[in-house]
Amino acid sequence: MPSPGVPLEKLGFLTIGLFDEADPRGGHESTLRVIELGEQLGFDSAWLRNRHLQYGISSPVAVLAAATQRTSRIELGTAVIPLAWENPLRLAEDLATVDVLSGGRLNPGFSVGPPMHWDDVRAALYPDTADVEDFTYERVARLLRFVEGAPASSFAGREGVVEEWSDRVQPHSPGLRSRLWYGGASLRSAVWAGEKGLHFLSSSVVKAETSEDFATEQAAQLQAFKAANPTGRASQGLVVIPTDSASADQRAKYAAYVEARLPRTATPQGPARLMFAPDLVGTSEQIAEQLYAHAGFREVTEVVFALPFSFEHDDYVQILTDMAQHLGPALGWSPTA
Repeated sequence: MPSPGVPLEKLGFLTIGLFDEADPRGGHESTLRVIELGEQLGFDSAWLRNRHLQYGISSPVAVLAAATQRTSRIELGTAVIPLAWENPLRLAEDLATVDVLSGGRLNPGFSVGPPMHWDDVRAALYPDTADVEDFTYERVARLLRFVEGAPASSFAGREGVVEEWSDRVQPHSPGLRSRLWYGGASLRSAVWAGEKGLHFLSSSVVKAETSEDFATEQAAQLQAFKAANPTGRASQGLVVIPTDSASADQRAKYAAYVEARLPRTATPQGPARLMFAPDLVGTSEQIAEQLYAHAGFREVTEVVFALPFSFEHDDYVQILTDMAQHLGPALGWSPTA
């Protein structure tokens, strides 16, 4: 339980990988450079969000494959891959391949539920099977089985002169199963993830189930996960913007960004009663004080702070540098050499 006397153990960051439609390579290259910077600054992990049919990374596994060849130490994660868009067997192959390339550093996170804008994309995504697709936890269970090495085919052996067939996903990466995460926003998801031996990603969005206080709800979910899986890892992911070395223009831009997003945090939103955490902006000392007072933060020993969506590359450099050199140490964290 982090407090001023208990150091934060792991510090990570998350990015959406925004790009310009007219120059998508530039945005993807910026994301790779940010991951490289994170390793140089001593961060423990770098995570990519998944954005389908938007101007953010649609294929985080592919981008992380590139990142494996430009880094050597930092853990690489996805937060999160919506499995409704994926074939679990094919995804298991991709994840295992990237994990092998990374030397065992991949930390895949995923979630379930119908795709966003389901009525708009169903004809393109599942033209023949939309009405029978399973978007429940069973889709996760299928992925887990394939990652673990369960049979994916009834045939194995030699065919012809040189072709060898396996009945399970290849390559098989034995340690990958122990590094799988579930991104949840409800008590049910937290308990289910724990019972399945997954790690738990808690973000800046939770469901209002027992109260309308974000920190209280997040803390309850993290406690439920730890009760179900006492040895599992759990992380908190809020939008955090330290300003220690920011210019006056950057500070003004950051303040405007946070102010524009603040109204949505006042009450639960929509039929699902989703609650959004306020973004934290200020000096590292100010942010550390707010985090130590946050019930959700007090339930974790590692964090994956989310970078704002729409900033420039230089802004991310400043924010990450301040996180590593000021905010992390203010939370008792030490960078990895």
